Amino acid sequence: MTSKILVSDPLSDEGIEILKNSGFPVDVKPGLSEDELCAIIGDYDCLIIRSGTKVTPKVIEAGKNLKVIGRAGVGVDNIDVPCATDKGILVMNTPSANILSAAEHSCAMLLAMARNIPFAHESMHKGEWKRSKYTGVELNGKVLGIIGVGRVGGEVAKRMKAFNMTMIGYDPFLPKEVADSLGVRLTTLEEVITTADFMTIHTPLLPDTRNMISLPQFKMMKPNARLANVARGGIVNEDDLYTALKEKIIAGAAFDVWCDEPLNDDEKKLLELDNLVTTPHLGASTVEAQERVAVEIAEHAVMYLKDGIVSNAINAPRGKLDAETEPYMPLMDRMGNLVQQMVGNHPLEKLELIYCGGLAGKQTKLLTVSAVIGYLKKVIGTANVINALPVAKAKGIEIAETNNDTAKDYANVVEIKFTAQGKTRSIRGTVIGGQPRLVGVDQFSFDIPMSGDMMYLSYKDEPGVIGIVGNTLGTAGINVAQMTVGRDGGRALMFLTVDQNIPEEIVDRVAKDVGTDDIKFIDLVE
Repeated sequence: MTSKILVSDPLSDEGIEILKNSGFPVDVKPGLSEDELCAIIGDYDCLIIRSGTKVTPKVIEAGKNLKVIGRAGVGVDNIDVPCATDKGILVMNTPSANILSAAEHSCAMLLAMARNIPFAHESMHKGEWKRSKYTGVELNGKVLGIIGVGRVGGEVAKRMKAFNMTMIGYDPFLPKEVADSLGVRLTTLEEVITTADFMTIHTPLLPDTRNMISLPQFKMMKPNARLANVARGGIVNEDDLYTALKEKIIAGAAFDVWCDEPLNDDEKKLLELDNLVTTPHLGASTVEAQERVAVEIAEHAVMYLKDGIVSNAINAPRGKLDAETEPYMPLMDRMGNLVQQMVGNHPLEKLELIYCGGLAGKQTKLLTVSAVIGYLKKVIGTANVINALPVAKAKGIEIAETNNDTAKDYANVVEIKFTAQGKTRSIRGTVIGGQPRLVGVDQFSFDIPMSGDMMYLSYKDEPGVIGIVGNTLGTAGINVAQMTVGRDGGRALMFLTVDQNIPEEIVDRVAKDVGTDDIKFIDLVE
């Protein structure tokens, strides 16, 4: 039976042409309401959308034949991905098609700020001629601070180098060698904020980056500092941005992204300022980028429908993996997440995955990618099976896979060895009864469920420590769900699962009571 494709948002002609040339029937019906979409979606195997269509659980339930949802763009906020995954529907996006457009728009915003172009333009259209009022500054010789020297930030660096700017950057996950190749000197966030004449933001919006730039940071900046944000709304506190610009704490800002889009009534006060350059989220709005996202999503959707090739996927549909390896996907994601939190704000140099026992010799590529995705969750926010390995490579991370036919104590074990700051450590995991389990760290062996909120601490193996930890957490109202201890050569490693987040001050109190500095709260993002 021939697959049918529905395009429910405007898509470039190039993308439509690829779909129609695939041999599959294609219908283009933009502007459908939820009820209208539900009424027809049952006839289609593939749904191609942009940001307009909302793929709700109701739509997914109605899509009885739906095999794949393709999003021409990066964000999938308008798709209920967990619901689609439960139904075995592949969700694809186009993670890299917008990089150059976003980088060029960032450069344009920097130049617009430096030369007051929007304000001079508006004045000219009023019939005015006020040359002195709009005197700008040169980029030549100035310090450019790049917050997040990733794929977009790196492309900005390449382009701004031509303006003879001194470039410094903050990116705790980027190896120095990669930054050096871009002409960017890595340093602390504080140095970027205090020394840069121009700053540009290229980090994902994460709990750690939300309100990263607020009034305390603005007050640390030079009075002549100018800040551009073409990344995500929410990284900069908008109320504090208003204060910093209104009171001339900094010279100017240029923003393309906002907490609410379109702007809410409170945000609109920013538009009254004469030192803020604004655009309505145009970072990816170029003819070329729109063509790339359309062509890319069309090509990958057709590959999946014709040959079952999974690419650009942000989920793994159930039933598409080997029955023995499928249960290990959540384990790998969580193990990668644990690696990142153990490494902290230090660049990861190498990630070696060793598949032991029955997993040896299996198709483990997706498992490896899942571990990399788990690592990247707190680094770039989101990653998928198509961009995880390229992103890791761009960050200088060496990925390796090896097999071992034997697995001590378990039928299957995955060991991850990871190297950071020249030091190699390891963690081991398995799946028992469908549940991911952590069964070892370095030389220590134990067994504990791997989910939710956890804490580990290494300490001198002596009586009373378990009681001290339990008492300190209990006094703070933290309930311990499970606890395990591994022992080796006079040292011990304790892992706990708890019912809630452990505040930093409580972690510090446990460390002081036990007498250890090797302790960490772990939040395994689900």
